[in-house]
Amino acid sequence: MQNIPEIRLKAGREKSIRRRHPWIFSGAIERVHGDPEAGSTVRVLSQSGEFLAHAAWSPASQIRARAWSFDEATSIDAAFIRQRVARAIEWRRQLQRLDDASACRLVFSESDGLPGLIVDRYGAYLVCQFLSTGAEFWREAIVSALAELLSPRAIYERSEASVRRKEGLGLRSELLRGELPAEPIEFNSNGMRQLVRIELGQKTGSYLDQSVNHGRVAAYAAGASVLDAYSYSGGFAISALRGGAADATLIDSSADALLLAERQAALNGVADQCQYTNANVPEELRRLRDSERRFDLVILDPPKFVSSAQQLKSGCRGYKDINMLGLQLLKPGGVLATFSCSGHVSADLFQKIVAGAAVDVKRDAQIIERLSQAPDHPVALQFPEADYLCGLVVRLLA
Repeated sequence: MQNIPEIRLKAGREKSIRRRHPWIFSGAIERVHGDPEAGSTVRVLSQSGEFLAHAAWSPASQIRARAWSFDEATSIDAAFIRQRVARAIEWRRQLQRLDDASACRLVFSESDGLPGLIVDRYGAYLVCQFLSTGAEFWREAIVSALAELLSPRAIYERSEASVRRKEGLGLRSELLRGELPAEPIEFNSNGMRQLVRIELGQKTGSYLDQSVNHGRVAAYAAGASVLDAYSYSGGFAISALRGGAADATLIDSSADALLLAERQAALNGVADQCQYTNANVPEELRRLRDSERRFDLVILDPPKFVSSAQQLKSGCRGYKDINMLGLQLLKPGGVLATFSCSGHVSADLFQKIVAGAAVDVKRDAQIIERLSQAPDHPVALQFPEADYLCGLVVRLLA
């Protein structure tokens, strides 16, 4: 025990970790005993010397340590990592998302007790993101546990997120185990056939957090003319068409994403009902508004507008602008499904933004449904930061 480095917190700075929040910021640390290497385990102590947690050390990050366990008797080793991975897998097994035809988020970082680790599963293939020094330190143990517990055909790493630089880590993308298929991987999401190239595209190749919401939004699509803005590979539009929509216009700035959307539309038998526009989304929304195009169902699922507290004001302005356009593009009685994946934008704040947009364009509307991330993206009660996706389904009053 004496050989494990220790960090001692300043007086009064242990409140959040006593509540089992896993982050210890640099400003809370009074001193460090020993010389911990990046990602190695440190004991977190109060100023009086009381044990608080075992944590992964991150000397370059403002989040200086991330807690693994609050139990002093726990050993942070390969067996501990395997147990945490197995626990995360068991929850997805209970969700019935582990067959070779499905996809799911297998490990969701702090919410699964594995800070900085993301693992997505597409059928028999796994994609990992190691986003913290702790996850990086235990990378081989994590990969070995995944291989043993699931026997995937391949494990691919997509550690390309800019958050790694804040941890003092470089970016990396490579095959770790097995072989990748020559063609995109097909998986089933609530009855919709989807394709993914796990070595390409955004994040791990697809947006699994919206899987349930595709079906929820489709419930409002019968007979509708649909506009899917920031469509990426067309999940919302295709689901809406499968739910009885008359036609769909997909807009995205990525030509590659729209090509994938075309392939998915064909797989699902709705190709002849789709129109694709490769353009800057806000500019195209303004063009459609000015040309007096109107839709029964408008879907706004933009990328993250707010990555830090410093971006909050400008990001909120961005959300308001696109929601003003979305509301203006609706027919009377039409439905807007609008989302934010910015963790800094709370559900309450997002509702205020959309309400402000309605006021500014002089539209009366009502919230008919609130949406969040899929259940394979759980939110630990002590870590509200994991609750990052919020959505509203809003009906425009005639």
